[in-house]
Amino acid sequence: MTEKVFCLGNIASARSGDKGNHANVAVIARCDLGYRYLEQVLTAERVADFFETLEIREVERFLLPKLGSLNFLLYDALAGGASRSLRIDTQGKLLGTAILELQLPIPDNLSNMRSSDF
Repeated sequence: MTEKVFCLGNIASARSGDKGNHANVAVIARCDLGYRYLEQVLTAERVADFFETLEIREVERFLLPKLGSLNFLLYDALAGGASRSLRIDTQGKLLGTAILELQLPIPDNLSNMRSSDF
């Protein structure tokens, strides 16, 4: 039996950018219920698996509960950074857009996580 999934973008928005050769990706839940769900399922390991083709050395997760946000630092994600990388997205700006496509297991209360209460 296959697990039912949905896209992260249904319950969150995201921002990203570069820190030299590293990328920063913030995932902002639309509501407190969504944040609590993401705190449980959106792990550093899941993010690392999602971006595995970038050959990231390590993903570190930071919880920001008062902002309803999770912040991820992706080490060595930019193949040298803005001035050295030959990648199309040398500054990691599209990583925030990309992470919104990450598939997560559907929780029973998904419909309650789509509204904004922050």
